[in-house]
Amino acid sequence: MKMEWMAWTTPTAIFFIVIACTLTVFTVLAIKFPEAPRMGILRTETTRGDRLFITLLGSAFINLAWLGVVGANQPYALMVCLAYAVAVFRWV
Repeated sequence: MKMEWMAWTTPTAIFFIVIACTLTVFTVLAIKFPEAPRMGILRTETTRGDRLFITLLGSAFINLAWLGVVGANQPYALMVCLAYAVAVFRWV
């Protein structure tokens, strides 16, 4: 199978490896430590997986907005995403 059509760069590979590892860890956590949904600040019940999905989706939008507004200094966008992730897992 030829993969030349894909623009696989080191950052792209790292991104997908991190996502795969995160999903694996969350699967193991769900099996080992089952969690009941909890009520967050938005008055909706969420589980660990729901909060992970919200975090990943929000981080994608943060990075897109950062590229559109700032255009550079993407590591600062990562810091904003990490703060967003902490807030989601704490209060949502």
